[in-house]
Amino acid sequence: MTDDLRERIAKTLVQYAGAEHAELRALIVDLSDEQARCDRLMDEHNARLAELERMVAGLQRAGKRQAAPFSPGLPKANPKKAGRKAGPDYGPKAHRAVPTRAPDRQIHAALPTCCPDCGGEIDESGESTQVIEDIQITTVITEVIVATGHCRDCHRRVQGRHPEQVSDAVGAASSQVGPFAQALIAILGKDCGASHGKIARVLRVLGISITTGGVSSILARLATKADPTYEAIKVVVNASPTVAPDETGWKVGGWPAWLWVFATASATAYSVDHKRSYDAATKVLSADYAGVITRDGWAPYRKFAHATHQTCLAHLVRRATGLIETKARGYSTVPTILKEILTDALALRDARDDGEIALADLEVAVVDLEARFEALLARRGHTEQNRRLLKHLRNESGALFSFLRHDGVDATNYRAEQGVRPAVVNRKVWGGNRTDAGARTHERLMSLLRTAAQQKADALEILVELIRSPVPMVAALNLAPRAP
Repeated sequence: MTDDLRERIAKTLVQYAGAEHAELRALIVDLSDEQARCDRLMDEHNARLAELERMVAGLQRAGKRQAAPFSPGLPKANPKKAGRKAGPDYGPKAHRAVPTRAPDRQIHAALPTCCPDCGGEIDESGESTQVIEDIQITTVITEVIVATGHCRDCHRRVQGRHPEQVSDAVGAASSQVGPFAQALIAILGKDCGASHGKIARVLRVLGISITTGGVSSILARLATKADPTYEAIKVVVNASPTVAPDETGWKVGGWPAWLWVFATASATAYSVDHKRSYDAATKVLSADYAGVITRDGWAPYRKFAHATHQTCLAHLVRRATGLIETKARGYSTVPTILKEILTDALALRDARDDGEIALADLEVAVVDLEARFEALLARRGHTEQNRRLLKHLRNESGALFSFLRHDGVDATNYRAEQGVRPAVVNRKVWGGNRTDAGARTHERLMSLLRTAAQQKADALEILVELIRSPVPMVAALNLAPRAP
């Protein structure tokens, strides 16, 4: 309201008794116009505020995604001293263990002819030992004499095959890269995230000449041999009592795609798909899966109608904490109550796992948590963020406390997050795959290597056996489903 209008109102109030009705009507019209202008400004400001709040929420979500830079933020003002703390909990000293195998060679470090400080004579007093464990870079070239012949009945050409061969190729294609080198290529590329060019350079340092195209061809052939293992891993995932799915952005030929991960206690299956949909998820996890799915709040996961669901509590706690910290327009009651309920649920889980609460008391406590949660859902929410949170919680209302009612169910989807992490690190190096065939290679080799790591199996030995097999076979992994 302008100062001129306020002055006119004051004068009119003072002279109201003698004022003409026409002047009063004109003043009312002016007041109405000014009120309408203020209302328009208020609507514009509210719309702008809502847009800014939406942008802030988007930036907060983007900063928490797996694709965001892994930055811990600014250094603390008074950081703690790095390293382990002295005292009874220090743990074992960080000395390198002496190798148990006998030394391959022995060298002697003789005393100098005189003291390096003063030049005096030296009296020998004894000996000490030092053990050096190193790598000897060398290549082994094996010539295979392949016997050939013909069948007397069908006249078909027949040739021999040694168990150490990796291929039946002879003639122009008779020079092959050995199984250990091929296995190292797979580990460097899919486990360590090295690009094909860097892998070729590493092998050249080791004495094996290979091109980036040769690296790609070896990985593609190995993925074909890993097909039965990949299918067996998917069977294990579907037979597991619990599975944690997740997905992250990927690239195939520069176009947007998605890398899916389905993690269990003993195996992990990856899948690269151009879609982020329920249909894409069912290419690995069967639509009639009847176990427990521990997942984030993405809506398509709810379409697995036969499964029991557990939403990730860590995601909800982080979301509630973010709303509490921002305190949008001063309203933080809904996220505060939610965080208290989830914190109490996690504490109840810890008490159950430590044997500190009886089953009957546990059931009573869970019922109390559910009642508190229903009371929270009945609230109205005074901000758009709180209303969106309540809507999401209503959709997830049946999936919050499954981990308290079912043994072996995690409260978070940490298994899937751990499976996503190495893929994200690789994505930062080479961005994704150039072709669908490359995506197929990636999902198969990543599944094999990740499963081997979960089972603490020797990936190099497993890959060598797979490479030497004349036909595709299931790798020597424990692919029988087991409880977490």
